[in-house]
Amino acid sequence: MNIYSSLLPSESIREEVKKAFPEVRFEFHKGIKEELFLDAEVFITYGEDLTDELIFKTDKLKWIMVMSAGLEKMPFEACKTRGILVTNARGIHKIPMAEFTIGLMLQHVKQMKTIWENEKQQLWERKLPMGELYGKTLLILGIGAIGGEVARLAKAFNMKTIGVNRSGNMADWADEICTMENFGLALPEADFIVSVLPSTKETKHFLDSPHFDAMKDTCVFINIGRGDLVREDILLKVLKEKKIAHAYLDVFSSEPLPEGHPFWTMDNVTVTPHISSLTKNYLPRSFEIFNHNLHTYMNKGNDYLNVINLDRGY
Repeated sequence: MNIYSSLLPSESIREEVKKAFPEVRFEFHKGIKEELFLDAEVFITYGEDLTDELIFKTDKLKWIMVMSAGLEKMPFEACKTRGILVTNARGIHKIPMAEFTIGLMLQHVKQMKTIWENEKQQLWERKLPMGELYGKTLLILGIGAIGGEVARLAKAFNMKTIGVNRSGNMADWADEICTMENFGLALPEADFIVSVLPSTKETKHFLDSPHFDAMKDTCVFINIGRGDLVREDILLKVLKEKKIAHAYLDVFSSEPLPEGHPFWTMDNVTVTPHISSLTKNYLPRSFEIFNHNLHTYMNKGNDYLNVINLDRGY
């Protein structure tokens, strides 16, 4: 069996996976190399280098392992037509992204940006409006693996947690659950709104002006999901009119965020460079899922982790 990876993990990871599966021929090459791809039965990728044309060229490919959670660039229709199994690394991001989110929330209520600026100026200012997370309400758009971990950590600060999902089914660590249709009822209550929603047909431009109109002017919006959740011109207008207190943005419609973009210099915006999921544990955790799925694949089992519904795209 030939397995080709268009991502290049550390040598230690490569040696571990080769040792675990000595009967498999692995090829690791950063970026797509067409002759290797066309000879592979299994393909490992970050999910951004495949095209319909490549999928239709191959007659050997059976399974694609996407080493990320984001799948918006995957050619799902071609995979569906060819009957290719697609799995991803959903779940590996929950620890770093939840910690990142809680860190931003603490930074906000504890006035850390102002404190750091005052330190640079050697300014001793003790009359800052310090706040607490205790008793605040957190609304989580997309309370899956990542959102659920955000909620779990938030409960340690005695926050009220409201989750939003498609089904309306209760989730661990959520005090209440709303659906994608009725979540607007919870917006006036939220002190923090965190989006971990993926990019799908359902979620593109999901938030609109009336949603921000319903929020408190003290509300903090944190987007660690995808940048197309809300149209950029709408978000700029909301922030210029100070309809909410602050936006912490880790994802954008166009990345990297261009120099000179208004978000860079707005006082009520904090820009981070799509970094919330990054950690040295990223690929080791991804390969744990891959190893499990490869055992399943080789033994013709059914206990795959993170099988993607090719119609829904997640």
